Amino acid sequence: MSSVLITAGRLIVGPADKTIDDAALLLEGTTIVACGGRVEVAARAPESAVRLDFPDATMLPGLIDAHVHLALGGERDPITPLRDRSPVRLALDMAGRAQRALAAGVTTVRDLGDPDGMAAALRDAIAAGAVAGPRILTATVPLTCPGGHLAAFGGEVASDREIRERVRRNAELGADLIKVMASGGALTPGGPPMWAAQFDAGQLRYIVEQAAELGLAVAAHAHGTETIAHCVAAGVRTVEHCSWRTADGLRYDEAVTAELVRRDVFVCRCISGDWRAFLAQLGQANADALCDAIRRMRRAGARFIAGTDAGVPGAPFGEYAGMLEFFAEIGFGNDEVIDMATVTAAEALGIADRTGRLESGCAADVLVVEGDPRAELRSLRVPRLVVARGRIHRPVPGNEV
Repeated sequence: MSSVLITAGRLIVGPADKTIDDAALLLEGTTIVACGGRVEVAARAPESAVRLDFPDATMLPGLIDAHVHLALGGERDPITPLRDRSPVRLALDMAGRAQRALAAGVTTVRDLGDPDGMAAALRDAIAAGAVAGPRILTATVPLTCPGGHLAAFGGEVASDREIRERVRRNAELGADLIKVMASGGALTPGGPPMWAAQFDAGQLRYIVEQAAELGLAVAAHAHGTETIAHCVAAGVRTVEHCSWRTADGLRYDEAVTAELVRRDVFVCRCISGDWRAFLAQLGQANADALCDAIRRMRRAGARFIAGTDAGVPGAPFGEYAGMLEFFAEIGFGNDEVIDMATVTAAEALGIADRTGRLESGCAADVLVVEGDPRAELRSLRVPRLVVARGRIHRPVPGNEV
């Protein structure tokens, strides 16, 4: 088993307020076996260890993008190309997108919807070492109503029987979780508007129950205020987007947020790396209302995790750091933002025993960046080294050591 000793000026253990100066990590295979001061850890490294030194840099846990769509390429109409690409071409495209995320320091992605469970196949190929890429957690085919958001992926369900069969089929495809399109979206012409419910409260509870029987959590795409309330009551693990929309605009609900906090439901408020363009598209009034709702949820104790929605129009892979800068721009502390992308995301995704921290026994998921991201988040834009489950990568895909 190969050993790697990485030394750096500082190390963020996770959470971000736990740091070590003049630090070192010792990796053996896919696992961290020692973390601490340079002298102490270096003394444990065998002579044969690969040694990498970054004296002016910071080591931190590999980043987690909790909301991506590897099957989508960001085109204005990203669904149509799926019909034109062969399965082999689509698989290659998905691998390339995963590698762009990896090059940006993202060592885990949660794929929240693809056709035919193709992300599961890519997940397994990466885990086997056949392809470079981040760890993938996949929801396979998202559940949606007939003609609903991303119905082109094949997950249309209407009855309890269809819901049960789809959840079980997803498990057979290798799903790590279940995704439900609880409200409408913007990528399906003729489908329900973003604020409209696609499932009622009883159906959402049934989806959560069916997933739980198989040991799977549920992530819910929910834009509508009423739908968010139903998702929280149903017991979903994460609410995606959580944008508080109604037919007349945005209506934030303090009582729903209080229940979300009480039930420990996490919020993935997806923001693309090019967040300024995203807010400009909303218009000043709507952008101000959205940012205000996020701040109010934060003050109420809601726990946010980091996600880009990469793959949809305006959300390219590889622009992860820009999304984090949005939260800092609206008042989140840098330590808080780093935790959203590491320890908190790992907890929300149920993988805190594997990643999100740099401690002995954790997976060797490591990012090295110039400077100190606790002081300046922009340093995350220039990764010096990315290690995913012990495999060493440079920031540019294809430059594996």
